[in-house]
Amino acid sequence: MAAEARPFEVRAPGGNVLRGEAVGDGPAVLQAHGITAARTYVTHGSHLLERQGFEVAMYDARGHGESGPAPDGEGYEYAELARDMAAVAADVGRGQGVVVAGHSMGAHTATAFALAEPDRVAGLVAIGPASLGEPPSEKTIAYWNGLADGLERGGVEGFIEVYDDGSHNPEWRDVVLRLARTRLELHRSPDAVARALRETTASLPFSGIETLEQLGVPVLVVASHDDADPGHPWDVAVEWTERIPGARMVSEADGESPLAWQGGKLSREIADFCSEDAVAERL
Repeated sequence: MAAEARPFEVRAPGGNVLRGEAVGDGPAVLQAHGITAARTYVTHGSHLLERQGFEVAMYDARGHGESGPAPDGEGYEYAELARDMAAVAADVGRGQGVVVAGHSMGAHTATAFALAEPDRVAGLVAIGPASLGEPPSEKTIAYWNGLADGLERGGVEGFIEVYDDGSHNPEWRDVVLRLARTRLELHRSPDAVARALRETTASLPFSGIETLEQLGVPVLVVASHDDADPGHPWDVAVEWTERIPGARMVSEADGESPLAWQGGKLSREIADFCSEDAVAERL
């Protein structure tokens, strides 16, 4: 039987309330989801980590899920998301280092946090990184703004209408659209998600790919093959792995669904990473 999850609330420095849940006992693994997702969209309901003796803590980013939107005078840039993560890490880590496992936006947020406060991060699992630390192109900005417009104009189906633009591999299209619909229905503040689509994607988690060479924590990079998940390019994951001192990379086998979508297998990779000496001694 799975252990019962314990809900928590953390008030971030700007005053916004971040809501999440924790399960299990032991060293903390803090999970951070991607944009338009919510807290369960990292290991997707897998209970392996808590059964392996870890406390799994997951939270909704500002404006997402059950968490409050950005307070007055603030927004959704990575510097602000990283400050939120620091507040949650302080709460769930109880003064100890935490392993942070983040997907996409969550991976970028965790990287910004680890660069700013490496002594508080026992290890970083960067799942599906997509940024090279360069400003987005006009085409990229237009894409994200279009998704935000669709969400504001027509809710979930308005978003899907824009998202289903013919670029998805037909083999994976139905799965991708189903996942998008499901996660978008979890948000209390769709307008905040739309604002995040514009602001987060236009901001940088770090400036220049060479900044990753300064990461002083153990890092596991989780890559996806481009046929199923082109939004998180394989080449970007390779570049992160090559730039970050001591990093290693894992991925799914050819023809499988992305490892980032396989909660059980991903949890096993995270557990193995946590058991490595370089990580365990920092927990």
